[in-house]
Order: sequence, then structure tokens, then C-alpha cells
Amino acid sequence: MKPEGIITAMVTPLDKTNQINLMATKKLVNHLIDKKVNGLFILGTNGEFQVLSELEKLRFAEMVINETNGRVPVYVGTGGNSTDQVIALSKEMTNLGADALSIITPYFVAPSEDELTKHYLMIAEEKTAPILLYNIPKNTGVDISHKTVAVLSRHQNIIGIKDSSGKIENIKGYLDGSKNEDFSVLSGSDSLILEALKIGATGAIAATSNVLTEIDVAIYQYWLEGEVEKAQMMQDSIEEFRRILKLGTIPSVLKAAITYQGIDVGKPRLPVQSLNAETLSEIAQTMDDYMENFK
Repeated sequence: MKPEGIITAMVTPLDKTNQINLMATKKLVNHLIDKKVNGLFILGTNGEFQVLSELEKLRFAEMVINETNGRVPVYVGTGGNSTDQVIALSKEMTNLGADALSIITPYFVAPSEDELTKHYLMIAEEKTAPILLYNIPKNTGVDISHKTVAVLSRHQNIIGIKDSSGKIENIKGYLDGSKNEDFSVLSGSDSLILEALKIGATGAIAATSNVLTEIDVAIYQYWLEGEVEKAQMMQDSIEEFRRILKLGTIPSVLKAAITYQGIDVGKPRLPVQSLNAETLSEIAQTMDDYMENFK
């Protein structure tokens, strides 16, 4: 499989008792697929993987995989600090039917470049679904180097990288380092979707597509059709939503916006707090403006 197009970095719906919400999960999965996303990316940063138990991760992944039923690929986050634990969880997710695994770098303690390379290669040698590297240095304190990607891209079970560094130079470096391999580079920064496509990225793993699904999909579709000006208009239009995302801790604003659109995905888990009335009002106004301008 080739990771490409707009892949939604999906939230994890929770109910009023703070447990995974099966019905909301089904609604969100079907909504996104109906809006023509190219894949679902679960248990990532916006999926609150860091506050879910292993059992919850397995239950949620099983729900999403079963509901998706092969209509689009499902990328499942299995990353962590322990190589052995990542391998164990990756095998379980593979057995559940994950199409690919997203593996964030270890965090808190920064491994050396050699340690990081060996971490990924040991996981890739196991009998698991294909692996997508996940680089988000502002959260992990670890930045996957271009040199490391050049080495890892040669492994047949490592198929790409999601780069959330926010730096187009990083994406370019990954593309240069893997140019002779069957390896996909995807933007994890929603502001860079079109810019990344222009230099050779195959798509984006976009949190905004939980809400601005049609807009994000249009960026990619217009790009494929050679309608670069229209693609740029769509790209520019997401900036207002990206502005309000900064009004709360991830993924509080994103969850509130999805709920406002009609799928109650609940609140984030603590320590992330609920949003105040003023912020919720600004989110509602912004979403109303989008609905008015992009009917």
C-alpha cells in the first residue's frame, strides 16, 4: 500500500463517563469516508494516545477497523518508549487488521541517532503491518534526521513518514534522502499540505480534516487535477480554523468543533480541561462562517 491523499488524524470519541463512545466512533468513521478521505489515522496526538490504556487502544482500533471494513486504509498508532512494548502492541494491532502502523519516536528520554535507527529496524523486522514513521519533535524532543530516514527508507516494511515538524525543509530533506526508495513523505502540518505536495509529498495526515473534510480533500483533488490556484484557495481557507485551534490544549478545540457539527465526540481526557463559554462561542461562530462560505 502507498500512503497518499488526505488521511484524517482522527480524534477518539468519548462519552459522558469518559469511556470510548462506540456510536460516535461509527458516525465519525462513516462521515469521513463519505466525504472521500483517503485514510484514517488513529491513536495519534489528536487521538489522545498518551492518555489511553493499552486495552482501550486495542478496543478502539478494533472498532474503527471493523467499521471501516476495508473502504480506506486504517493507520494505527503503536509508538512508545519501550521497543519491546511497541513490538508487542504492533503485533496485536496487526492481528486486528491494521493496514499500517504509525510509530512515533520515543519521548522523554531522547535516544541517540543510532539507538533510534535500531529501535525502528528492530520493530520493522517483526511480522507486523507496514510502518509509517512519525516525527513531531516539538512534542517528543526527538527529531528524526534526514540521515536516519535515508537508512530506514531502505527497509521494505518501512513505507513512509509523517512529518509534523512544521518545516518544509524537513520534508524536502526526507524526500531527498529516500528518493530511490518506495517511500512516502506526508505532511503532518496542515498549513503545509499544498506546499508539500508541490515538492513531492504524497499527501497529508491532517487533523483539520476531522472538521474541514471537504476543504482538505479539495486541496488534494485540485492538486491532482492541476488546478493549483483553486488548491491554494482551499489551503488558505483553513487558516482561520488553525487560528482557533490555538485557543485550547490539543485536542479540546478540535473535539468541540466536531461536536458542534453534529457528532458528539465528547471532551478530552484530563489534564486537558473543558473550554470556557467564550471560547465555545468563538468556535461556533467560526464553524458557522465556514458552513456559510463553503456550502
